[in-house]
Amino acid sequence: MENEQTSGGAGVSTGSRVITPRRRDRGKDDRWIREFLDQALYGFLATVEEGGPALNSNLFVHDAENGSIYMHTARTGRTPENVARGGPATFSTATIGRFLPASEALEFSVEYAAVVVSGRIRAVSEEGEKRRALELLMQKYAGHLHPGRDYRPVTGDEIKRTAVHRLDVEAWSGKEKVEAEGFPGAYTLPGIAPPLYREAEHRGAADLVESD
Repeated sequence: MENEQTSGGAGVSTGSRVITPRRRDRGKDDRWIREFLDQALYGFLATVEEGGPALNSNLFVHDAENGSIYMHTARTGRTPENVARGGPATFSTATIGRFLPASEALEFSVEYAAVVVSGRIRAVSEEGEKRRALELLMQKYAGHLHPGRDYRPVTGDEIKRTAVHRLDVEAWSGKEKVEAEGFPGAYTLPGIAPPLYREAEHRGAADLVESD
């Protein structure tokens, strides 16, 4: 069972709680959590749908100024419908490192780092906040490009047609497992990469369907 503790001076200004993982030796503090959220490229948002969970993968940006996470999705679909109903939501992002072999199958492990955030989610309706959230997203994912020079900035009409969701952080937890560089037999796997999409096209697969 996880234990909860209130953030101290290192916490976000919203007074979010740090949830201590069962393995206390792997738990991380507020500063580590904020830095991980700032660097993570994508995550998974869980909302409530007819009493059960609904999961959606999203690009996101962490706004430390107001203790929230912004996401941009399509205007229609499961996610915006669930957000419109209000209620609690959970967001998670993670990464893995090397796989760690052992002499027994049960003891095999992996290096990882992860953050889980819980709070209340709502659709952003005020144009100024929506514009700021979209600009933060652009700064995160295309910071080397400049509005007005490399691309046309978003217009007022486009903002009205865009769905932006805000998850206000009420509690979060972070954990990490990293072993020494010389861990015996540690190895990596290639994982799944976008070139697989092109292979699918060569097989005559249908167009990829965007998530909600």
